Amino acid sequence: MTVKAATRLYVEADLGAGVPLALGAPQTHYLRNVLRLEAGAAIALFNGRDGEWLGRVQELGRNSGTVLVEELSREQVPEPDLWLVFAPIKRARIDFMVEKATELGVGAFRPVLTRRSVVDRINTERLGAVAIEAAEQSERLSVPSIAEPVKLDRFLAGWPEGRRLILCEETGLAPPIAEALSGIEKGVPAAILIGPEGGFEESELDAIRQYPFVTRAGLGIRVLRADTAALAALAVFQALNGDWGQRRHRP
Repeated sequence: MTVKAATRLYVEADLGAGVPLALGAPQTHYLRNVLRLEAGAAIALFNGRDGEWLGRVQELGRNSGTVLVEELSREQVPEPDLWLVFAPIKRARIDFMVEKATELGVGAFRPVLTRRSVVDRINTERLGAVAIEAAEQSERLSVPSIAEPVKLDRFLAGWPEGRRLILCEETGLAPPIAEALSGIEKGVPAAILIGPEGGFEESELDAIRQYPFVTRAGLGIRVLRADTAALAALAVFQALNGDWGQRRHRP
């Protein structure tokens, strides 16, 4: 009978039965000093490629440790190919947004610089750590990628073929998001675009709307903060076009 491991750990190494996995100082500290695990403790391991594996702690030293990979507990499954495209916001809110959007199944974060952007840099290393922790907690099998910010016009000029862009706008002229999503086939790669805290300039909206891959969507009668708008749009997408139609995995 497969043992259920309460602790999940993201690793970059390949996973397979019988593989001894070396842990670095941060992971060793977390297992030994935060969770206070000892040799023999069961942990779940995933890397975004090989599914989830059961492992056993062999040793936890001061700065390094070893886990023996034992058996596969969950096969790797495809997830919705969903991006969040957003103008960077202040630290506390962007950390919160990345954490919750990771839990909601975003596969990639693509920050863009708009004319009203108030933040032009983000700490991708810190946000990567936030995403990893959220992936471990939410039992997803992958960790989203996080890109450096680029200017919006340059980003749209290199848009990948076949991916839909859902433009969330506050004009009151776009169809409600549920109606807008009904015109997008399920399973099609998609991205949700959220504007800066001050909103898009009208000229920016005009330019974005000209692209054939854009679907306009409204988010109701209230003005939402950028992070709230992002999470609301993601939740609606996952409910109507994403993987919320599936049942949660139960070992």
